[in-house]
Amino acid sequence: MFDVITIGSATLDIFVESDGANIVSVNSLKKKTEFMSFPYGAKVEIDGFSRNIGGGGINTAANFANLGLKTSTVIKLGDDEIAPVIKKKMEHDGVDTSNIIQAKNDFTGLSIILVSFQGDRTVLAHRGANATISEDEIDFNLFKKTSWIYVAPLAGDTNKLLDKIADFAGQNNINLAINAGSTAIKKGEKYFSNILKTAKIVVMNKEEASMLTKILVRPDTKEEKFSKMQIHPDVITMLKKLYCKKGSIAVITDGKYGVYCYDGQKLYHAPEFNAKVVSTLGAGDAFSSTFVASINKFGNDVKKALTYASVNAAAVIEKFGAQEGFLTFEQIEEKLKEQPQYEVKIINEA
Repeated sequence: MFDVITIGSATLDIFVESDGANIVSVNSLKKKTEFMSFPYGAKVEIDGFSRNIGGGGINTAANFANLGLKTSTVIKLGDDEIAPVIKKKMEHDGVDTSNIIQAKNDFTGLSIILVSFQGDRTVLAHRGANATISEDEIDFNLFKKTSWIYVAPLAGDTNKLLDKIADFAGQNNINLAINAGSTAIKKGEKYFSNILKTAKIVVMNKEEASMLTKILVRPDTKEEKFSKMQIHPDVITMLKKLYCKKGSIAVITDGKYGVYCYDGQKLYHAPEFNAKVVSTLGAGDAFSSTFVASINKFGNDVKKALTYASVNAAAVIEKFGAQEGFLTFEQIEEKLKEQPQYEVKIINEA
C-alpha cells in the first residue's frame, strides 16, 4: 500500500547559465511578454553548467518520499544510458521503482534549461518516452493500492490517459491531485470538466487557469495592490470555476505574487516566502506536492498546507536544480521560525 503514486515525466535536466542573456519585454494592448535572447550568430560564454534529474513525475515523487510518504511513480524511460541513472536516483531517494515503464527504441526525456541572471529560466524540452505512455502499459489495479494519485503535467499522447485516470480515481474513491499543464488545458473546459469534478486538489498557474476558464485578469487594476490586500476579482472568478465539488480545493500559483486558493468556503492568499532566487525550476512541483502531502498529514488544514508548500518551494528556488532544496516537515518548521512574520491570509468567507 502506498500513500501516493505519481505519474508524469522524467528527464535529464542540463542547466546552462550565461550572463550574456538579455531579457526583452514586448508590450501589447492586452499583455506584456518577456523573452530571453542571445546575440544572433554569436558564441556565448557559459558561466554555469550542471546536470540534474528532473521532470514532474519524479520531482514530485522524490519530494513526497522526502516528506515521509510511501511513494511509487509511473514514468517511462528510454532505451539509453540516462535511464539507469534516473532509476538509481529514484531508488536512492526512497521511491518505489517497480512501476517504471521501459521504452524500446526511444530516448529518455531531455531538457536544456537556460537560466537568466534574474533566476528565471527558459526550457528547451525533448519529451522522448515521456510522450508515449499508453493505457495498456499501466496496471490500473496498482492505483487501488494508494491513498493519492498525483498527476503531474503529461506530455504528448500520454495526455490521453488523463480522463481514464480521473474516472478510475472517482470510481474507486481514490484521492486525485492534478497539476495538468498547458498541453491538457489547451483541450478546453469541456474536456476538463470531468477531471475537475473528480479531483480533490487542482493546481494551476495563473496563465493556465486563464487559458482554461477563458478569464483574463484585467490590467486596469494594479496586481501589486491585490498581492497585499486581497485577491484580484478575476482570479477569484477563476478559482470558483475551478472548484467543482464539495471537499475539493482549487489552487492558482502566481509567481512573485504568491498563491491563491479556494476550498468552497474560504479564499486564501499565501504570499511569496522570502528567498534568494537561484533558479525557479522545480518550484511548482515542490509547491504542489508539498501542498498535497500537507493535506494528507494535517487533514484539510488549507492554511497550514499553503504555508508549508510555500516554504518548501522557496527552499527549492535557492538551489540550482529541481530537487536540491527539498525540506522535511521538521526542516520546514525550522525555516518558519526564521521568518515568524510570514502568514497565509484568509481573505474572506465565500
